[in-house]
Amino acid sequence: MSGKKVVIGLSGGVDSSTAAYILKKDGYDVTAVTVVNFDGGEEAAEDAAKVAEYLSINHIILDYKKAFKEKIKDMFVNEYLSGRTPNPCLICNREVKWGALMKVKDDIGADYIATGHYAKVVKYIPTNRLAVKMSDDITKDQTYILSYLTQQQLECTLFPLGGYTKKQVREIAENAGIMTSQKPDSQEICFIPDKDYAAFIQHYTGKKSIPGNYVDMCGNIIGRHKGIIHYTIGQRKGLGVSFGKHMFVNSINADKNEIVLGSNEELFKKEVYADKINFMALESLKEPVRAEAKIRYAHKKAPCTVYALENGFIKCVFDEPQRAAAPGQAIVVYDGDYCLLSGIIEKN
Repeated sequence: MSGKKVVIGLSGGVDSSTAAYILKKDGYDVTAVTVVNFDGGEEAAEDAAKVAEYLSINHIILDYKKAFKEKIKDMFVNEYLSGRTPNPCLICNREVKWGALMKVKDDIGADYIATGHYAKVVKYIPTNRLAVKMSDDITKDQTYILSYLTQQQLECTLFPLGGYTKKQVREIAENAGIMTSQKPDSQEICFIPDKDYAAFIQHYTGKKSIPGNYVDMCGNIIGRHKGIIHYTIGQRKGLGVSFGKHMFVNSINADKNEIVLGSNEELFKKEVYADKINFMALESLKEPVRAEAKIRYAHKKAPCTVYALENGFIKCVFDEPQRAAAPGQAIVVYDGDYCLLSGIIEKN
């Protein structure tokens, strides 16, 4: 691809650094873009600048803190305050990261954008539409958080790492002398590195979380919780009350400031409903489709049948009950390794 221009998102980690190296090695004219989304992101930008200098590629740093606050942080906080469990990476990829890279692509007249995600962009033959396909390294596959990308975004996207394992990527980086070769993987949500979501939300809003009641599945009050932002569906640890048996968060009622507790068995449901559907390999859903689906990033795909509902929702009926489908999380539907569609879980 000698002479073709590509804009790559360079975060300063080993994956994006190696992806940039591979693209340059393959003959692309590479421009690296580091998107700074939050206070503290400047440190990663410094690492990215060192990698870009080492690889002798152009490097642009963009300040997207305002857009990130409006599109991601505000959404994240509002979802948690509503008793939901959002996946900000899913929305960030579509609305912020790809938006920034595609703007630079257009500005400099590049042909493609690229990232260091573990996935592939392929044509799904039955519909002739583009889709993300699972990477060769299933343990690192990131199609779940890429499932909200549009056809327009996929048309110009390259994933150089889709055919590599994480071990191979580190070896390539080390052999190439890239200084981030042994840099630890980023974990959880980038703007909350300590994973204390409740503390972040309280600091962000300037308000302390309000305690409320634990209730059982029949609505009986059985204890007090410290505020709904401290909990998510399926949680057992950290409830702060001894019930004499294991109890789990079954649902969260933000309007009543109540957390419904039940048994582990009561968390398993066959039916999951979702809206805000992003059709990928499928253009629409006119007939029920046999498929597999994931209800969270680390969830194993499970066989199901997917139905379109009149209100724009989909209903996913699993062959076997699935545990703790959390409103706000994505449900991603697959045909084998190909992403068919995704949506945001509304109820189960």
